[in-house]
Amino acid sequence: MIDTHCHLEQPNYDNDRDEVIEQCKRNLDAVITSCAHPKDFDLTMKLVKDYPGFVFAAMSIHPVYIKRVSEQEKEDYVKIIKKNRGRIVAIGETGTDYWWIKENEWREKQRKLFIEMINLADELNLPLVIHSRNAPESTKALEDTITILEKYDVDRVQMHMYSSRRQLQRVLNNGWMISVNTLLLRSKGLTKIVRDTPLERLMLETDAPWLAIDEEGAIKKLDEERNMPTAVKLVAQKIAKIKKLPLEQVDKATTENAKRFFNI
Repeated sequence: MIDTHCHLEQPNYDNDRDEVIEQCKRNLDAVITSCAHPKDFDLTMKLVKDYPGFVFAAMSIHPVYIKRVSEQEKEDYVKIIKKNRGRIVAIGETGTDYWWIKENEWREKQRKLFIEMINLADELNLPLVIHSRNAPESTKALEDTITILEKYDVDRVQMHMYSSRRQLQRVLNNGWMISVNTLLLRSKGLTKIVRDTPLERLMLETDAPWLAIDEEGAIKKLDEERNMPTAVKLVAQKIAKIKKLPLEQVDKATTENAKRFFNI
């Protein structure tokens, strides 16, 4: 199994990061860690170097950081991403987040940054990992995200933590991949998305350290318990149950999907 989206650079792993990765190595084929801020570049690259063939990196600026990363920081970050192209397997996570960013001015800057990351991925011939979170009152973030991807004719796309049934067929028609995490264990909507998505278009993820679950399937707060990349097994088991397939088949298919998508 492969966790296609986690955040090993987060401070929640500072005290035992190596032990966590060693545990993952005993249970998984690989992990893709997402470096979402320039300040985390060095640590992420160290993990890639220390765990070759197991820890792989996606790089970008998370849309929620649009107010915190200066233009110069962004330019410097893009340069270092280009310089390290051979050690990076995707550009992401990138996209739109209207949940945390409310102002139209900053949402427009998110979209501008998103387009820059699309162009960067195209230049480096890398796939895109997409974050899109709607505001509570609308679905405009996802609408904007999909429209921009379609406008730029992007075909290698992972819709990270995807949750919209309404746009599912549009996403599938575009040939994009969908990844689901532990939210699947408690969401009827996600259950239907998995049911209606062909197995060859699904990948596993955790978004760890976020989204740890309790025994009843409820999501815990991060200050209560951190999630772990090994939780992808729970996700795979749930997919197998939904699709009435052997776990081994889900494991094999999602692992092959991830290897093919990230070229690892």
